[in-house]
Amino acid sequence: MQKISNNFDNYLGNDRTESDSYQEVQTFIGITENNLTEVHLGQGKLLELILSPSNMNMAYKRVKSNKGSSGIDKLSTENLLEWLLEHKESLITSLEKGKYKPQAVRRVEIPKEGGKTRSLGIPTVVDRLVQQSIAQILTPIYEQEFHASSHGFRPKRGCHTALKEVESHLNDKYHYVVDLDLEKFFDTVNHSRLIELILRKVKDSRVISLIHKYLIAGVVVENKFQESVLGVPQGGPLSPLLSNIMLHELDKELARRGHRFVRYADDCLIFCKSKKACLRVKESITKFIENVLYLRVNKEKTTVGYIKGKKFLGYSFYNKSKGKWGLCVHPKSYSKLKNRLKEITNRSNGMGYQKKKELLRYYIQGWVSYFKLADMSGKVKSIDKWLRFRIRMFIWKSWKKISTKYNNLRKVGIRDNQAYQWANTRKSYCRTALSPILQTALTTRILRKSGYTFLADIYLKCIVN
Repeated sequence: MQKISNNFDNYLGNDRTESDSYQEVQTFIGITENNLTEVHLGQGKLLELILSPSNMNMAYKRVKSNKGSSGIDKLSTENLLEWLLEHKESLITSLEKGKYKPQAVRRVEIPKEGGKTRSLGIPTVVDRLVQQSIAQILTPIYEQEFHASSHGFRPKRGCHTALKEVESHLNDKYHYVVDLDLEKFFDTVNHSRLIELILRKVKDSRVISLIHKYLIAGVVVENKFQESVLGVPQGGPLSPLLSNIMLHELDKELARRGHRFVRYADDCLIFCKSKKACLRVKESITKFIENVLYLRVNKEKTTVGYIKGKKFLGYSFYNKSKGKWGLCVHPKSYSKLKNRLKEITNRSNGMGYQKKKELLRYYIQGWVSYFKLADMSGKVKSIDKWLRFRIRMFIWKSWKKISTKYNNLRKVGIRDNQAYQWANTRKSYCRTALSPILQTALTTRILRKSGYTFLADIYLKCIVN
């Protein structure tokens, strides 16, 4: 028997009944610290739950911890509490009466591969608070029906669970895939179709109206307002849930046809046992996406074929032996890694030792934590060797004066005549960094002791743990 809490009964003003007696109404099951909480969600009850003090407080903590940039009103997360203390009552009242009007989002462009950019919408912190409140209540409702092969923006799921499922399908001999690419998905979502899908589950018209207001709030680009007739601004707390609601229809169609697939947001792999089957699936599913969901498939980037060499969530896949498949890092991801390390260790970026060490540590820890599922021990050792060369090069440049070079070489045990000779060398920074004398002076052990982080060290800890 499940233990049911009555935490929300007094707030909602109704006596809790057993779930078997619910007829033609929604049931919301939320998870409290120790118990399950079951709440009767009929017409007109959902907004009250969204605006409940406990839910709003939880949303405030999440928005505050996420930090992020300010929207068009310049209000920061640090000043949100002060704003709420003064305007909380008027905010809640306007939301209850349906008079609240979200502000337009601030659009920024973030770089992508190939010199392209992705549009990111930054709502105001107050709108982020309200969106987070909505998402916290709707997410558990929709989690009950989302497909198991959908991994993006979901509790206890993520890139790693998606990749493990891909590995499982490959080991079941599904080696051909349709690598589906939706063209500018977040910018092309049809509002009418999305609202229609939400109405199937959410019966409170006030919540529907509030969500619709966020969809049509508009964007500000270079201080100019633009209407939003399509799309879900990527960047707000509500947009991941709305994207999953839309693409859940794709999941259901693929499952109805009996296809194996893995989806993370708008990245989707559909598995087949032959290239011919992939071609058929690509053609038929493209018609469904464009004619039923009113989305666009990028026909140039949507590819079919053998899985080896395909890129999915930064990873790639390889055949280990005897039909056993494993995960590896895609070459483009290695390329991004080296480009970023090159920026941090640039000899002329103006950063001191401590700043470089901190940036290296944060970036390497994050990168290895994400790619820890991949087999890459040999590759990270190779990159570490190159990274040590880069570190020696900027250290040598930072010593500048001949006397400083001489004294530092003597401190690490280099003999007097060699220290004098290399302190006066006219060789380039690159050649000096590769020389035996500097590799002897600045060994891996000394660099580690000085506080520099290397990929192999973090990767080894991830494997052990």
